[in-house]
Amino acid sequence: MRYPSSVFRHKTHLSFVVSGLTLAILLGLSGCSDKAAEQQTPAELAAQAKLVAEQQAALKQSAERHERAERQANRQRDAAIAMHEQASSAKLRTMSAESRAYIAQPAASISAAPALNGDWPGAVPPERNRFEKQVQNGIMVAGEIPVSTFAIDVDTGSYTTLRRMLKEGRLPQKDTLRVEEMLNYFSYDYQLPGKNDAPFSVTTELAPSPYNDDMMLLRIGLKGYEQSKAELGASNLVFLLDVSGSMASPDKLPLLQTALKMLTQQLDAQDKVSIVVYAGAAGVVLDGAAGNDTQTLNYALEQLSAGGSTNGAQGIQLAYQLAQKHFVEGGINRVILATDGDFNVGTTNLDELIDLVSIQKQQGIGLTTLGFGMGDYNDHLMEQLADKGNGQYAYIDSLNEARKVLVEQLSATLLTIAKEVKVQVEFNPALVAEYRLIGYENRALAREDFNNDKVDAGEIGAGHTVTALYELRYVDAGNLANDKLRYGYNPKTGNEKYSRDEIAFLKLRYQLPDATQSQLLSYPIRAEQRVKSLAQASDDFRFAAAVAGLGQLLNQSHYLHQFDYNKLSALTRSALGEDTSGYRHEFIQLVDTAAALAQTQRAPIKKSFDAGDRPFPPEDKLHQQ
Repeated sequence: MRYPSSVFRHKTHLSFVVSGLTLAILLGLSGCSDKAAEQQTPAELAAQAKLVAEQQAALKQSAERHERAERQANRQRDAAIAMHEQASSAKLRTMSAESRAYIAQPAASISAAPALNGDWPGAVPPERNRFEKQVQNGIMVAGEIPVSTFAIDVDTGSYTTLRRMLKEGRLPQKDTLRVEEMLNYFSYDYQLPGKNDAPFSVTTELAPSPYNDDMMLLRIGLKGYEQSKAELGASNLVFLLDVSGSMASPDKLPLLQTALKMLTQQLDAQDKVSIVVYAGAAGVVLDGAAGNDTQTLNYALEQLSAGGSTNGAQGIQLAYQLAQKHFVEGGINRVILATDGDFNVGTTNLDELIDLVSIQKQQGIGLTTLGFGMGDYNDHLMEQLADKGNGQYAYIDSLNEARKVLVEQLSATLLTIAKEVKVQVEFNPALVAEYRLIGYENRALAREDFNNDKVDAGEIGAGHTVTALYELRYVDAGNLANDKLRYGYNPKTGNEKYSRDEIAFLKLRYQLPDATQSQLLSYPIRAEQRVKSLAQASDDFRFAAAVAGLGQLLNQSHYLHQFDYNKLSALTRSALGEDTSGYRHEFIQLVDTAAALAQTQRAPIKKSFDAGDRPFPPEDKLHQQ
């Protein structure tokens, strides 16, 4: 009988153990006999030889039992694989000829891989994952730079990666959280746009800042119009799935398979689904199956297994080819990339990948990125690819998150209702001395980019909400971060140039999905809309301030002077609102966990515990003799 190599390795190892132990015993006996050979009787020597023989026999029996057990395990594994293959073949035979036609041939295009490992990998060292550091926005002087311009962002990946880290008992690295993605994870009760208005509404709110005394907090909120799946029209979806060896853990490929099954349950006959997998090489698993062919879709997903390296660039090219092949005029055409990490084979240059994604975007094919697991995860790559592909970046850490992104928010994930959306705020120097944009560091635009339709910006999906926060200080507040200028505008003269009723003027530009020219919206933000205390602000306002507060605390922002975890906890608990989905209550738990972890890092053991010359742990004097 032929045994697996692992059995031979084990058997050889055991033989070395037996021989080594025998040698040690014999040497020991020999040493004893050298020292006192004249004192040992023949009976004693015979007893020692018998002991050695018995020990050798016991070890040999143990090795044989281990070999038999391993052979039995191998037979059971082979039988399980054979049963799975037979079941898969039987399932394939029961499909209609039309359904089988969607399954790409040969079947080897699905990555042949080792069986999934049932052991959870646990927390991984944060340095193995790649999270880009952000340079925090500084405090701007309104009299010098009155205009702030940025592109919107609907990504949520930074919040869910943070949630996973906190549940694993670790804090993110300083300055790696994108606060805007934390803000935009949550929905807010913004007014829906009118039927004949722009595709999104605009809401502003002004109240005292919880972060610093004598400062105000301005909230700007956008809300896209809502559309059900039945109203979306035909979809052409290409799932680009990472099946490399690193995906073989429960929080990766198995979670991905279940998540996509949830998504496909929302599709119907007019939709088309293709599946491309990539590991050491890329291949087509499904070529344009009908969205309502649940049996075919589930079968194709169930056959996926993990193995090999990660040639993601080749997979992207193949996915776009299928998206072009099944292109739906006037419908949704989107590649959905799902992976746990980085591309380490083929085209790995970020600029080249972004150029490819940008070209396909111009041809009407968007890109959504879904992240899974940790270990060698490239958060920056996932965020940048989605940004350039007119899509959303989400990190899936649980089935609940998969349901949220791919079921509850499916329309927002798939349908773009406005593209190249830019925000520009002009602050009135007669009233506002200084301001600071919280988050959106890598979405900043030059002032002149606002009117340039060729400059790439952000997208809003159906039903999406987008939130931005500015912290600002009035001219008469005192305690300015910057010294007043000697030359330039004097607020005591020439007041006619500025309105005393407006603190700022808000402008937005956007393009409709099929348009190339932008449209302009503008709104004055009046001083009279401010409320006197933070408690008078809406629940949504206070909760958004709490979310941004956690992000700034974890980023170790040096702009928070009267804010800590205790104030954050009280602010969060005061702003839960209805919270029918429970996301805000979950946020409370994350705040408490972050506070506890931050506290442990403030008090190193070597400084807080001084045992002196005493033994540790202390000796129990009651049991001393």
